[in-house]
This record gives sequence, C-alpha cells and structure tokens, in this order.
Amino acid sequence: MSSSRWFVNGHCSTPRLRLYCFSHAGGDAATYLGWQAALAPDVEVWGVRLPGRGSRFHETAYRSLDDAVAAVTPVIAAASTGIRYAFFGHSLGALMAFEVARSLRRQQLSEPIALIVSGADAPDTRDPRRRLSLLGDDALLDALTAFNGIPADLLDQRELMELCLPTTRADFEMVETYRYMPDEPLAIPIDVFAGKTDTHIRLDQVATWKNQTSASCTVEWFDGDHFFIDAERDRVLSRLRDILDCRTPAR
Repeated sequence: MSSSRWFVNGHCSTPRLRLYCFSHAGGDAATYLGWQAALAPDVEVWGVRLPGRGSRFHETAYRSLDDAVAAVTPVIAAASTGIRYAFFGHSLGALMAFEVARSLRRQQLSEPIALIVSGADAPDTRDPRRRLSLLGDDALLDALTAFNGIPADLLDQRELMELCLPTTRADFEMVETYRYMPDEPLAIPIDVFAGKTDTHIRLDQVATWKNQTSASCTVEWFDGDHFFIDAERDRVLSRLRDILDCRTPAR
C-alpha cells in the first residue's frame, strides 16, 4: 500500500517540522487540512487517514487499537526520514498518537519530538465506560449528538450517517477494548489540552499524563466540552503554534 493513502497533507516549501494529526472516533484526516494556513508557514500538517473513511471508505476499519498502531507505525517511520516531526491527537487520536510514539520507541525508530494530546484520559487512568460500540444505530446516533462534535445538518442526513456508523462503531470499539500496558515513560514532552466542561473524560485525572513522560508535561485548559478544539479553534491553534515554536525554533 502506498503511504500516500495514509495521509491527507498540506504542503510548505521548506518545512522545519511536520505535525502528524490523529482523529477522534468517527473523524477523518481531512478535518486537519484547515490547520495548515493557521499554523506557521514552515509547519507541515499531515492528517493520518485510517481505513474506512475518505478515500479509504471501502477498506475495513480497524477494531483493535493494537492492530491500528502496528499498521501505522512503520508507515510514519518510513514517511519521516530526515525530518523532525510531532504528534497531535484528539480523543481516540490522542490514545493512538501516544501508542504509536511508544511503538516507535520500542522499535528504536525515529521518534516525534513532542506529543500533544487533547480531550483524552491518561492511558493508565482510564476506567470502563458505556460500550457505545454495542449500541443500536438510533442509540449510537443519540450518543454522537450528545458529544456535540457533528454539525446538526449532517446528523439530519440519516442515510449518510448510516453509511458512516460502521466505521464510527469500530473506532469506539478500539477505545473500549484498549488495555494499557506499563512501559518506560517516553522521553519527549507531553502537552495536554482539555475542555473545562468535558463530561467524557475524568477532569480530575488529566494531569496524570505526566506519568507517561520523563520530560516535561503541561496542561492547558480551554472553555468548552469534548469538542473544544472546534469551539476554541483559534486559541487551540495559537497554543499549538507556541508549543511547536518552543520545541523547534523558527529558522
């Protein structure tokens, strides 16, 4: 498989840094294309596209996070030769970015210089949640509505939503069957973004992401619920620019 099928990417002529972005459950890499213009002109945004969405709609979606990580790791390693890069992930994407970073480290491959996780419990503090992947279609649509991350006009397009539900269900199954395995902390900084009114994570445990790194760990709070990255987009991107500039100063 060509690595290009795994990425939806913006372009800049002389990038100093590439930012790989991992999507939330039911999300797609194309969501991040709009970030390219908003970030520094020498930061290249690459959204990671998993099977089951976008141009890969007819491919079978992963139901196991371990399987997805095993597939993504060598693709990113091969695509990142000779360039510094960082990871950003929201919700499911945060968990995947974290596990891909650990997989790269275990295999002694080139690692990201920074990990930014958003809207996600720390992997070692996750507790059992309602099994959304087992819900019927109507109940799952109701649950997606409650997340407040899908535009109302899209939710009203029942036939389209029903086409997307199998992939979304598989994504939730990846989260719900994930089991954290203790390992040595990463040696890269972790920056954590969280919404102040996010009812889908344990707000009192957000800071425990610090257990996953021997480097620095910061927590940034934003107004909004689980999809504060949309409601607070300008502030999120401003903070993201600051972090990337700190890790790799502009030329």
